[in-house]
Amino acid sequence: MSGHGDVLMDHVLGLHWSGLSLQAQAAALSFLHDTLAVGIAGCNAAGSQAVHALATHWSGQVSAGCGVLGRPGARATAPYAAFVNAFQIHSQEFDCVHERAVAHPLATVVAALLAQAQQGPAVAGADFLAAMVGGVDVVAALGVAATTPLKFFRPATCGIFGATAALCRLRGLGRRESINAFGHALAFASGTMQAHVEGKPTLALQVAAAARSAVEAVDLAAAGLDAPTAAIDGPYGYFRLFEDGHDVGLALASLAGPPAITQLSWKPFPSGRAAHGGIVAIQTLMREHGLSAGSMESLAYRAPPLIARLVGRPASVTMGAAHARLCLPYLGAVTLLRGTVRLEDFSPARLSDTQVHALAARITVSDDGNPDPAAFGPASVELGLRDGRRVMLAVERQFGSPEWPLSPEQQSEKVRGCLEFGGMAGAHVALADAVRTLDQSRDAALTLACVFGGEDR
Repeated sequence: MSGHGDVLMDHVLGLHWSGLSLQAQAAALSFLHDTLAVGIAGCNAAGSQAVHALATHWSGQVSAGCGVLGRPGARATAPYAAFVNAFQIHSQEFDCVHERAVAHPLATVVAALLAQAQQGPAVAGADFLAAMVGGVDVVAALGVAATTPLKFFRPATCGIFGATAALCRLRGLGRRESINAFGHALAFASGTMQAHVEGKPTLALQVAAAARSAVEAVDLAAAGLDAPTAAIDGPYGYFRLFEDGHDVGLALASLAGPPAITQLSWKPFPSGRAAHGGIVAIQTLMREHGLSAGSMESLAYRAPPLIARLVGRPASVTMGAAHARLCLPYLGAVTLLRGTVRLEDFSPARLSDTQVHALAARITVSDDGNPDPAAFGPASVELGLRDGRRVMLAVERQFGSPEWPLSPEQQSEKVRGCLEFGGMAGAHVALADAVRTLDQSRDAALTLACVFGGEDR
């Protein structure tokens, strides 16, 4: 009898680009475009230079390795190219998210596939995209099966399995080898929420490690090394190790429904997704009720427990960028002063801005008691103005979600901003053309060479 890992892997191995709906294909191209741009911006994220330098050192001298997003001429071995690229994609909290799974699937999946596409024989763009869609399905299935609050960092713990499955599909591994790859991935899986509690860049490093380890897990399986076969549902498998409660039926149902790539949400702001409802609420209050930095006395955001847990932390003049991206009081204060939150708002100078911190001290986040452990809404805002007025605002949906997506113009604006931040503003047209034609490409690495700053083959 097949286990649940077999079902997940069979699903991915059997996917074909031509068999996907037009909606799924459009979502895949859109979110790949977004992910690559975000990864290029990440080459100038806090800590990124050190991560790249270390990965280069760990790789040793390589002349024909794999490229790194936004770094012309840079090369690393496949595991460490995946490591750096995944770090850059997730390092600024700007990558797309599957809200119900509480996971960022494309950081690991795309980073691993980019590394594989640059090795060995050329891989077709349609196969790259089908593998990517399948990897997202695995991450989402594992995440939505959880019935209890987030315990481990799912972008890493689910991400390694999604990236592993995607690599098996792209490399054309057989079923037995692929199941072994899941077994090796289980041995490497990790990701602690302690990094989130403390607001440390270790979050992105855990995503990086998951992408690197997925490459290594598949290499080990392809080399013939045996591994556990019940990696997902065994007595010491994924579900029992990483979740206090789970319902496998939810995971299987997700595979039977529309591809998870169609359920992803864009990140309109470079911050924790849990903060986006509050940021948009403040923008709405500014636009419709005349809220300004000078008129606000207090602002209370009441939201589901997940939101309060993830972004309810206080601001501090000594906090780093990783903490600030997960701090709604800071993000709300920035929005009040500047109208929005941008990549530039996490420099040391801006993080220590006393005017921002004075406003942040007036913003609070509390738990509204929602029993759903994965709920992002609904939420509510109670605004107190200095003239004595009180304003209430309901937050019913999240900007960037499938129900309220970014428009094509907003998506393009985000990509342009990311490329400019990453020092590759001139690559906008080349990147758009590369993604648009990828499904017709016979060599995905060559078609996507512009993301590395030059040709890769």
